[in-house]
Amino acid sequence: MTGLNRRHLLQGTAALSLVPAVVASGESVAAPLSPDTGPRQIIRFDDNWRFAFGHASDIARDFGYGAYQYTHAKQGLSGVVASEVKYDDSTWTAVQLPHDWAVDLPFVNNETYVPGGREYEEDEAAAHGYKPVGRKFPETSVGWYRKVFKLDPGDELKRLTLEFDGVFRDSTVFLNGYIINRHESGYTPFEVDISNFINTDDTPNVLLVRVDASYGEGWFYEGAGIYRHVRMVKTNRTYVPQWGVYIKSDISGAVDIETRVASDADKTVTLVSTITDRDGHIVARLETAVALTAQTEQTINQATKLDRPRLWGLDDPHLYTVKTEIVEAGVVVDVFTSTFGVREVVFKVDGFFLNGQPMKIKGTNNHQDHAGVGSAIPDALHIWRLQQLKAMGSNAYRSSHNPATPEVLDACDRMGLLVIDETRLMTSAPEGLAELETLVRRGRNHPSIILWSIGNEEPQQGTARGLKIARDMRRVVKRLDPTRPITAAMNNGQGFGITAALDVLGVNYYVTRLQPVREKFPNLPVVATETASTLCTRGEYERSDTKLYVPAYDTTAPKWGHTAENWWPLYNATPNLLGGFVWTGFDYRGEPTPFNWWPSVTSHFGIMDLCGFPKDNYWYYQAWWSDKPVLHLFPHWNWDVGKVVPVWVHSNCEAVELFVNGKSAGRKDVVKDRHLEWSIPFAPGQITAYGYKGGKVVMKAERRTAGEAARVVLTADTIDDITVLKAELFDAKGIAAPRADNLIHFDVEGPARVIGVGNGNPTSHEPDKATYRKAFNGLAQAIVQRTAGRPGAIQITARSEGLISGRVDLKA
Repeated sequence: MTGLNRRHLLQGTAALSLVPAVVASGESVAAPLSPDTGPRQIIRFDDNWRFAFGHASDIARDFGYGAYQYTHAKQGLSGVVASEVKYDDSTWTAVQLPHDWAVDLPFVNNETYVPGGREYEEDEAAAHGYKPVGRKFPETSVGWYRKVFKLDPGDELKRLTLEFDGVFRDSTVFLNGYIINRHESGYTPFEVDISNFINTDDTPNVLLVRVDASYGEGWFYEGAGIYRHVRMVKTNRTYVPQWGVYIKSDISGAVDIETRVASDADKTVTLVSTITDRDGHIVARLETAVALTAQTEQTINQATKLDRPRLWGLDDPHLYTVKTEIVEAGVVVDVFTSTFGVREVVFKVDGFFLNGQPMKIKGTNNHQDHAGVGSAIPDALHIWRLQQLKAMGSNAYRSSHNPATPEVLDACDRMGLLVIDETRLMTSAPEGLAELETLVRRGRNHPSIILWSIGNEEPQQGTARGLKIARDMRRVVKRLDPTRPITAAMNNGQGFGITAALDVLGVNYYVTRLQPVREKFPNLPVVATETASTLCTRGEYERSDTKLYVPAYDTTAPKWGHTAENWWPLYNATPNLLGGFVWTGFDYRGEPTPFNWWPSVTSHFGIMDLCGFPKDNYWYYQAWWSDKPVLHLFPHWNWDVGKVVPVWVHSNCEAVELFVNGKSAGRKDVVKDRHLEWSIPFAPGQITAYGYKGGKVVMKAERRTAGEAARVVLTADTIDDITVLKAELFDAKGIAAPRADNLIHFDVEGPARVIGVGNGNPTSHEPDKATYRKAFNGLAQAIVQRTAGRPGAIQITARSEGLISGRVDLKA
């Protein structure tokens, strides 16, 4: 493979670890990963893995996979040399999960695409961020994970499973030489029962996972590897299966609990379900005697009514906990915990209602991708990203175009964000229906989920065949969860095909095509599952076809999309358009429209860039989506003398007056859901905006002409084990340097390390796994992770040659 150094790739592979995420205030946001006490043990299985590249087409370089005649014929004789206990894996790279090996690969121009008249046509390599993963790159499209561990003798009597939250993509799981699972989905979680294959004497257990990312599932960067958590779960042989408790509730206080129990023997047990509120107070306790039949799953229904239930909402996302206990002869043999929220979600043709309150859906679409870490996003960084969206005024999140990671769903429950959870495959084939069933079983207790999406822009969306497929998918969803409506994102055929199978029509962009829907389905609610697709490059205010940047003004959109001001005022003013989901909340690797060719590697769609640094449209949405006072003035004030510069303001004040070097350029009234604009010839100095309410100045914003960068200012945002660092460059007078691109080094002292860097530049080919990064338009980011189990103070310094360094200190 030309241009790739295998040794470098192996040595540079990321090592990431995750622990429970907590917001700065100390309130838990993500579900804990720590082991439960009692008969059920949930053990984090993310640590102490080894990683090596295999080969997609050369058996000799793929550790013998497929070479030995018994690989798939005689179990326990896989022929994979790494399955042997004595195998020396010291040359493999030590990694911690979640892990994305693709983000650590160099960028490779693996297409000879020459632009010319095809501005919006998709280039396959560009769509995936020019990473060397896929059929053209057999050396870096297969990865092996190896973990050696010991078990206690008593584990022989237990049921042991491994829970994989997500592996991209096709995976084969080996334990002690046995092939015990094959899974062909990059996004659906899966469980592997290892009980019959374990060693419980002094012989170590050897766990191998072969991951083949040769074939993708999406048209965007997807990463590669075990990019989500893995857990080992130890239970008694009488147990509650994975996602085995389903809780239905309504705002009257009625609660129905459906529990599945399995056992390896005939016996009678007592099922005890205890409901507690967020403060830990017991609000209900239910006991039911259950006769179990060996090797048969039993479903038990229990019902109660809560007195004055506390509702789950956006401002007070109250969660209840159900503790499920199986008691046999007075002994608790299994404990299973679940959370749920009591709320009412209603979609009508002229409004969306949460607990009876009407509201517009103000959502964003998001891929699982972030600067520095790729798809292997630490739990706390998921929280940080959601915090940025909620601070903007967003109230909803669509996981596009695949099931969300569990940590995102848990965080949305606790933060008060609405979710569309979406399956990857729109098909009624067995594999697709199985993935859909997994999606629903896993997510149906989450109060944040308001819609199940069965597809996105599928070719069969407007056809009779598509309707047959959608109806079969609908039957699966309604059997498992009759409480939530079903949607699908349609960009064509609205009013035909699958439309008849939907409870809520999801529309991608083309609202002018809704007339057949209104005529044939007058009571069908409509939500924009995708809207906008505004193109902006952070800190750039002129289009450059050489640098491949678009201006950050709200002026550019692809042929199918809209600017923010094109879509939001329409949806906000139209009762039968219930709101929408902007494409996208954050930039992501791949799909670098409108420049779908080398060296573009990152999209321009985000309201924030790949690092989560806001673009100017962030304040447009914050002004009209939130209750916060907003006065955002842009662009920067460093231009050629005499150049006429469009000066914009996003504000929800009543009026704004602009001053240029102390002289008024005019006062303008703010129009709801619109920006203000002046054309100003540039002269060095400053521009100042004053925001008025009730005739009085209530806000002020300014931009000043900056000199060369003189210092680095480092700020830190810490959530649990993750610190997100912003390095910003300023001149000697303390003015932000908007064009600075100095190289910044991040030095860490103490029990922590840099796990990734970025700057939001959509054409940067700098490594994500490094301790340095050039600034892009004055900003760079580093993500630092504290070492688990090692307390101590941490000092982080951001230095750049010839500049005053920035520093932050994190307490032990």
